[in-house]
Amino acid sequence: MAVEAKEKQGTGFFAKLKARLNRGKTWLTGDLLGLGSRPLDEATVEELETRLLTADVGVDATQWLLDEMRKANRRTPGAPASELLRQTALALMQTVEAPLVISAAHKPFVILAIGVNGTGKTTTVGKLAHRLKASGASVMLAAADTFRAAAVEQLQEWGRRAGVPVIAQAPGADPAAVVHDALVAARARNIDVVLADTAGRLHTAAGLMDELEKVKRVIARFDATAPHETLLVLDGSQGQNALAQALRFNERLKVTGLVITKLDGTAKGGILLAIARQLRLPIRYVAVGESAEDLDVFRAEEFVRALVGDGAG
Repeated sequence: MAVEAKEKQGTGFFAKLKARLNRGKTWLTGDLLGLGSRPLDEATVEELETRLLTADVGVDATQWLLDEMRKANRRTPGAPASELLRQTALALMQTVEAPLVISAAHKPFVILAIGVNGTGKTTTVGKLAHRLKASGASVMLAAADTFRAAAVEQLQEWGRRAGVPVIAQAPGADPAAVVHDALVAARARNIDVVLADTAGRLHTAAGLMDELEKVKRVIARFDATAPHETLLVLDGSQGQNALAQALRFNERLKVTGLVITKLDGTAKGGILLAIARQLRLPIRYVAVGESAEDLDVFRAEEFVRALVGDGAG
């Protein structure tokens, strides 16, 4: 079954995203800063290159976008540069638009949330539990961030708000043991989805990454097909550092989906283009705030409209 059926929420969510995204004086202010109907000449290309790099798109994705825009311009000479960018960005982002689907063939369906400290991982797990519960699924949370007592308390509070059970142990407990206990309890209670929060890991800390691999092995011993989703939470305001994190986590843990958070602060939004170009990993959700309603399914068309304007007028 598809998790997210709240399509009507999307329009309002992405209007909120556009209002909050990149509120500083950078390339997106005023929908491409008045590029309007300018053609894709070399002066415009140079200006666009600067804006794209400033917006955290990165060198590789920027060059690819400009090359694709030139190709499109040869097919339709004289097309406005803003429209060429919009179409090219949309084609790229559609390759990573893939909502999370909870398979009824796996019960419990196990979602392992990973990422570095400070990305909003625990908050994301809580928001997702709220969404899943609202969609009709039974949910259990595993508080496997045992190194930070506040994380356990935070997850328990999210569980209370969402009305879902939380399996936790004392601070310092073995994270893999917490997840194992949650899986056993979920099977006994016929729970649909287990969401496991984990401690923030610096992607450069081999020992901590080894521990995450141990958690995955314990899950696989419980169910050889699990975890069914390894969800990497990235802070959109970290720009190219978020891309570096994603590359390392994917190398070690085989990420299956992404959540991009904190797009309501200093995030420029362009990092999603870089991630789509270099990683080609599904972007499941984006987040723009702290409430449960501030997490929504990623929709390429609405995101690009929020990012570069809708071309109206």
